[in-house]
Amino acid sequence: MKIFKFALVVFLTTTSILSAQDKQVTLDEIWGGAFRQEYLQALRSLNNGEEYVVQDYDRSAKTMNVDVYSYKTGKKTRTLISSSAIGGLDIFQTYSLNDTEEKAILGTNIEGIFRRSTKGIFYVYDLGSKKLVQISEDKIQEPTLSPNGNQVAYVFENNIYTKDLASGKVTQVTKDGVDNEIINGVTDWVYEEEFMFVQAYQWNKDGSKIAFLRFDETQVPEFSMDLYGTYGKQLYPTQEVFKYPKAGENNSDVSLHMYDVKSGKTSAVDLKKEYEYLPRIKWSNDANILTVQAMNRHQNNLDLIAVNATNNEASVILNEQDDAYIDVTDNLTFLNDNSFIWTSEKNGWNHIYHYNKNGKLIDQVTDGKWEVTDYYGFDPKTGRIYFQSTENGSINRDVFSIRSNGKNKVQLTQKRGTNSADFSTDFTYFINTYSSATTPSEFTLHQAKNGKKLRDIKDNKQLLEQLEPYNFSEKEFSTISVNGNDLNMWMIKPSNFDPNKEYPLFMYQYSGPGSQSVSNTFSGSNDYWYQLLADEGYIIACVDGRGTGFKGAEFKKVTQNELGKYEVEDQIDAAKLLGDRDYVNADRIGIWGWSYGGFMSSNALLKGNDTFKMAIAVAPVTSWRFYDSIYTERYMTTPQENASGYDENSPINHVDKLKGAYLLVHGGGDDNVHVQNSMQMIEALVQANKQFDWAIYPDKDHGIYGGNTRLHLYTKMTNFIKENL
Repeated sequence: MKIFKFALVVFLTTTSILSAQDKQVTLDEIWGGAFRQEYLQALRSLNNGEEYVVQDYDRSAKTMNVDVYSYKTGKKTRTLISSSAIGGLDIFQTYSLNDTEEKAILGTNIEGIFRRSTKGIFYVYDLGSKKLVQISEDKIQEPTLSPNGNQVAYVFENNIYTKDLASGKVTQVTKDGVDNEIINGVTDWVYEEEFMFVQAYQWNKDGSKIAFLRFDETQVPEFSMDLYGTYGKQLYPTQEVFKYPKAGENNSDVSLHMYDVKSGKTSAVDLKKEYEYLPRIKWSNDANILTVQAMNRHQNNLDLIAVNATNNEASVILNEQDDAYIDVTDNLTFLNDNSFIWTSEKNGWNHIYHYNKNGKLIDQVTDGKWEVTDYYGFDPKTGRIYFQSTENGSINRDVFSIRSNGKNKVQLTQKRGTNSADFSTDFTYFINTYSSATTPSEFTLHQAKNGKKLRDIKDNKQLLEQLEPYNFSEKEFSTISVNGNDLNMWMIKPSNFDPNKEYPLFMYQYSGPGSQSVSNTFSGSNDYWYQLLADEGYIIACVDGRGTGFKGAEFKKVTQNELGKYEVEDQIDAAKLLGDRDYVNADRIGIWGWSYGGFMSSNALLKGNDTFKMAIAVAPVTSWRFYDSIYTERYMTTPQENASGYDENSPINHVDKLKGAYLLVHGGGDDNVHVQNSMQMIEALVQANKQFDWAIYPDKDHGIYGGNTRLHLYTKMTNFIKENL
């Protein structure tokens, strides 16, 4: 009897384990946040080099803290800022410290504007006196303390203001700001989206001057979007109108200005040449020397200009030229002697260069057939530069240090996958963030001099334990030879994969210039969705074709002037090659993508109509004539110069080729890739009498999210795949 009971327990336990291992992931879990990772929020090193701070929200107490931790021990040493200890402030969402770490700007009621821009109610908090000063009663943008912390500058209704914190006196620096006409101190829509910055003003090192950009948008065409509001609560639609320069149309006229704090006078800076774009301004370590990056409209000729703030004299100290285009980065860094670090692709791969303050080359610091992917900084004590690169394979990232003369390179990370670093202010330590296809984010402390691991800080082992019952399939990395190139690829097969059976193949790609979809990093939400599809019997694959990044400039820039030609050829030919494999059903191959990927999946279905059975396109560009000037012209020049390049590879001009099933999805409030793209595509398909499926999500932007929106979208896509592949 006892033996029987024991056997029964073993049987039930074994059955339970087998059942648990067969657990199926659901869309509700994926989009309900069941698989969120733990991170170190708003990590920053303090000036003492011995401590770092992270932002932490206590959900139970409903308080926001900025907590201080010791690098050496890993223990919390104190709380720098706590909303519970600040009278007159219940909570804050954002914080930033001034250079001396004596004051902080705290943000509340933060409201998004576009992708990167926000406005909100902000306060200056004195960490010593615990005094709290509200900067303005109005919602403002981009508040920044002066270096000594005595004043704060900000932007309100397209004008720059300063406030003296001791007296409370507010000074209006500019007075001509008008919505959809003149902007001072923050960027216009297209700069924010494509040059990826919002704050367009900077204090100099001693706080005596503010340099800023002024955008004259008066000649830029307007774009309007109808917004319908919440069901039952809005009787009439509203309309959002903003300036949006499409390819070939007028851009903002951008000019550089200098404000002298003491005199209160503002002067224009004559750059001695007409430039279409001023994508970066940055003060050097000399309080009187400002640098400006300035480009032509084709973005293939960049001048680095030094401006003497005492007389506004401008001179070019460095020039970069390229047959295709030049990427703008934030890697410009000034050393103590005002020599500077610069990154460039001029030898065919992105590498680090060291120039003197006059722009004369001192050393090429890094070299090789691999890319520098991040620049972390320079340690003046040791003369070492810290950076991240693809030296150990284009799908991986490692952290290195090297002397500024290019010698004595040291690899500081050893685990294969994706490593990134946050260094202490004095470069004694760094916190490494690591993940791979099999490992969620791990945070560890290392010595900067040799990479030696000192201790673990945080990991996501709990998430791994949570995922164990699902028995997810491995993401297999490989390369596939397509059109003379070894292209990076990953593949996810069903967990019960049988090489003697045939499976439908569903491909994902993005394929935009310089992008990467095949990387050795841990799962995002889409990866869980792919596991769900694999459980349904699909093979999922992703191929990074020509035009994608981190394999050299030639590979990346081959698509110049012909976006959608070589990238589409590679996806079609890769699908054909995969279809030749014994375990792939060549008659059941589908493809999908979002944004540029939607442009690609549409083209692949149309131009590869004998290869792909179905495609899903989310928020696609359907003609580059509809997209913005900076992004599009960087790769295509203007429609006036390159009409055939725009039209021959735009899916809207190939609708007559549609054979397979096609699902077209767009957000009605997409300020980036306008719903106009899909509406024009819909009309073209209708007039070609082609049947297809489509969905518009009212008022949703380019990300198509909010409430149950993502769950609804992915349910729709999952059903479409099951019905058509």
